[in-house]
Amino acid sequence: MSIVDLVNGQVATMLPERYKKYTNEEMVEKIWAIKQSLGTKLFIPGHHYQKNEVIQFADETGDSLQLAQLCAANELAEHIVFCGVHFMAETADILTKPHQKVYLPDMRAGCSMADMADIYQTERAWNHLQERFGDTILPLTYVNSTAAIKAFVGRNGGATVTSSNAKVIVKWALTQKKRILFLPDQHLGRNTSYDLGIPLTHMAVWNPLTDVLEFEGRDDDCEVILWKGHCSVHENFTVENIRYIRDNEPDRQVIVHPECTHEVVMQSDDNGSTKYIIEQITAAPPGTKWAIGTEMNLVNRLMDVHPEQDIISLNPLMCPCLTMNRIDLPHLLWCLENITEGIEHNIISVDDCTSLEATKALDRMLQRP
Repeated sequence: MSIVDLVNGQVATMLPERYKKYTNEEMVEKIWAIKQSLGTKLFIPGHHYQKNEVIQFADETGDSLQLAQLCAANELAEHIVFCGVHFMAETADILTKPHQKVYLPDMRAGCSMADMADIYQTERAWNHLQERFGDTILPLTYVNSTAAIKAFVGRNGGATVTSSNAKVIVKWALTQKKRILFLPDQHLGRNTSYDLGIPLTHMAVWNPLTDVLEFEGRDDDCEVILWKGHCSVHENFTVENIRYIRDNEPDRQVIVHPECTHEVVMQSDDNGSTKYIIEQITAAPPGTKWAIGTEMNLVNRLMDVHPEQDIISLNPLMCPCLTMNRIDLPHLLWCLENITEGIEHNIISVDDCTSLEATKALDRMLQRP
């Protein structure tokens, strides 16, 4: 949520004081009671990176797009309380029916990566790039982006991608146009393109702060234009972290998320989406030693769920995603009590025009095998 929105008073009022006085036990009891009273009218999706205190109430857990699709499939739910961040709730609102309302327990739960590409920067960049390269670019956006960016991609013939299907979508996109613009995570775009055989020297970086294309090669060689954005969590895993593991525990496998830097991904033993990481840990023989490079709440949960494995975080100084952690028991209870009292509060609503164009980008992705 931007400073402009704060100034305009569009962010819901701060958490009432009474919620800060409840004990955890009192809040847990109240939340369970509300869940029981609302029954199938309420659906609570919880992202993998949420805290355990919140995940215990989730009807489903998963990644952002998976949860949005589950919301769309659950037509009985009138109230969808999305325990994640803003762009995830937007996607859920885009995919759900008009009679369903999507809520975000704390409107401050944003995503620093999604905020690194706003629609004004993107349209300005697109104009520059069209002048330079002509009609040779297909835009793609990671689902970790705002509804406005998804809509921009949709109306310009592009598609969304996830960390699970990025290779499929990038490969498809390069059959449609000579080059792609990949928003907003440069690392996922770079790692995916490299895996598909595109050399680093054929990748440029668009800097939205300077409106400059950072590229030293010939324009004709440019195949991938990466938006200069990143995940503040995954960029904190370093080659030094991997070097420490190699020097001290050479039998420990390193698995990381492709939102990590190219150097970290190249030096790890394996990399993949959150779903892929969970599957690899689950399928591994007991006693396998892992250093995992992804969000700390998930790493801690994997430690708890798989005590038969020896699991550590690749970076021992990592903190959980700060914006994800804004969703907590007091805000969840506050949101649910407002629903029971008929108060429309912290509702995420994407306008019809934006939803229509964003759906085009999502549909093009979902149509790919």
